[in-house]
Amino acid sequence: MPLWPSTRPAPPDPSSPEPPPVDPLDLPEDAGRILTGLARSVIAADLGVAVTPPEEPAWLARRGASFVTLTRAGVLRGCIGSTSAVRPLGDDVRINARGAAFRDPRFLPLQRRELAATEIEVSVLSASTPITWRNEADAVRQLRPGIDGLVLEYAGRRATFLPQVWAKLPGPADFLSGLKRKLGLPATFWADDVRLSRYVVRAFHEPNHQALPEEQS
Repeated sequence: MPLWPSTRPAPPDPSSPEPPPVDPLDLPEDAGRILTGLARSVIAADLGVAVTPPEEPAWLARRGASFVTLTRAGVLRGCIGSTSAVRPLGDDVRINARGAAFRDPRFLPLQRRELAATEIEVSVLSASTPITWRNEADAVRQLRPGIDGLVLEYAGRRATFLPQVWAKLPGPADFLSGLKRKLGLPATFWADDVRLSRYVVRAFHEPNHQALPEEQS
């Protein structure tokens, strides 16, 4: 009789070297189904809705960073994530799915009647790399529209824009200004101790989910 359920990876052997974090570009073709299915099953369970969770392959046990984004009719309903790979990717998706649904301070907690009308996207992040700049104009020139996710750090605070935000702020200067405002800084702010880093993502949408109208209570 196996010691561990076949649908869950066994814990790593502490005597073995820790595998590297998940690289989003190396994820298998069915990763989107598994990641979005995991996020939906966690949210559904907390709302008392029966949804069968997907199988959990071994790569979910490797460290990974994710963002979970909820939308309804194309409008943001919640988005929470991690920019550093500090825990197993599967756990990170679970935590961020609950955060996006119930703890995003911009929104009221998701209600059971909204679940069927809510679409889920899971983004898996690469490791961040610092951007070395001479001045703000140089930093702006280095940004790659549609590719870079950006982390801005200043005075012990940090904020990020996923690459998906380029769709709304396609100009590099506007992208950086918007991120400064997200951190609570003026759009024109700059300082010598600003820190910037970038990452790329692989974003997964639910492959077979068809958003339904909100249930009436």
